[in-house]
Amino acid sequence: MPSPQVLQPVLKMKVDELFLNWLSDTATQSLLKDYLDLIKSGQHIDMSSGDAQDKRSLTFNENNNVVSQRNLAEKKPAPLGTPSSPPSASTLPSGSSSNTRMTGPNGRVLRRSVSTKKAQVRTEKPVTTALSESIPKFYFPKGRPQANINIDSLISKIEKIFAQFPNERATIEDMGQVAKACECPLYWKMPLFYLSGGDRTGFVSVHKFVAMWRKTLQTCHDDASKFVHLLAKPGCNYLEQDDFIPFLQDVVNTHAGLAFLKEAPDFHSRYMTTVIQRIFYNVNRSWTGRITCTELRKSNFLQNLALLEQEEDVNQLTEFFSYEHFYVIYCKFWELDTDHDLYIDQKDLVQHNDQAISQKMIERIFSGTVTRDRKVYKEGRLSYADFVWFLISEEDKRTDTSIEYWFRCMDLDGDGVLSMYELEYFYEDQCQKLETMAIEPLPFEDCLCQMLDLVKPEVEVTVADARTHFPVGSLIMS
Repeated sequence: MPSPQVLQPVLKMKVDELFLNWLSDTATQSLLKDYLDLIKSGQHIDMSSGDAQDKRSLTFNENNNVVSQRNLAEKKPAPLGTPSSPPSASTLPSGSSSNTRMTGPNGRVLRRSVSTKKAQVRTEKPVTTALSESIPKFYFPKGRPQANINIDSLISKIEKIFAQFPNERATIEDMGQVAKACECPLYWKMPLFYLSGGDRTGFVSVHKFVAMWRKTLQTCHDDASKFVHLLAKPGCNYLEQDDFIPFLQDVVNTHAGLAFLKEAPDFHSRYMTTVIQRIFYNVNRSWTGRITCTELRKSNFLQNLALLEQEEDVNQLTEFFSYEHFYVIYCKFWELDTDHDLYIDQKDLVQHNDQAISQKMIERIFSGTVTRDRKVYKEGRLSYADFVWFLISEEDKRTDTSIEYWFRCMDLDGDGVLSMYELEYFYEDQCQKLETMAIEPLPFEDCLCQMLDLVKPEVEVTVADARTHFPVGSLIMS
């Protein structure tokens, strides 16, 4: 889909807009009316007399009837300590703020720069107010630092644990004790092991681990930032899908509820793929393919991860780690993947749920608008990872991600709103299905009115409207 064209401002239109705003001001109109009356009577404005605060210049040329109008003469400088008011913007035409003109005794127009007045303002004494006080730091991308944390005490506990191991070296089997000494959930052990270099040597020395963990405690101040720091690639402050593989492989290898998978290694990668897609489906609300600390804080993934240590039955953790959910998803994919190459095409997906998905919607799914792999559009094939997103969105249309999934499919031009033409485009397919079943479809205009009455959009139907009225939004997406 081509990227939208960047809008370029039209300078002339903006200048015209500013001029009309100035011209429509009441004070401007009153001033121009007074000057016009004086011009009609042929009078000349003498600036040598009168109050300096009300002096205005006006030069009338009788030969060509040209009026040269300029701003108010500058006011008398106020004493230091009292801020002087700048000239009213409502009485200044566009482009006249840089200079002012005054008529001298000989009728010559004298130019005086406004910068003189600005210089006077700058020399005034600064006003001491509460606004000048320093604003305390309020943005903590890696968590708010804890004032009462004693890093040396935590390091001492870790060193005592390492003292129990031969040569003060911990293997992956020992990392559970180390993780608990770090006051981390049990299944943080593999990320801790990897970041300390254990994947290269097969063990972690106390010196390497202490140096790594001390730096982590000094820079990361909450669980979300620590978890991202442990799993992310060097120099990255976000998590990508492949960052979860070592961590999930350890869960598969060591969790009691997944012990039966030791005899079926072929299912390891399929289960981990399902869990990773469910993590990104629920956590990565920005659809970037990169989970940030902020997104991790807003989700409940870390809480579910901590429950893995307490819950022996992974099927009770239905949001991410359930093996039963994985098995159902994979079986549905296996039924559609008739050649079992782990890819399905449009003809395969049409068979899903007794051909419940319309052909136009299937074409939109394969267009790449809701898939991360660009090969889907080029090769016309859907991978198992993309099928996980499709099936979760199809089974539960009440979640924010599901509503946005189907909204993206229906938003043909990608402008963020559903137009009447887009809705009618997909409604035509449904009408054809109803007619084949000898059911008279509701006219589209009536259906559209009912939908707008339910959604109540402010202007156009946006994804925010669908989320706000999520029962209605899920009905529309159906």
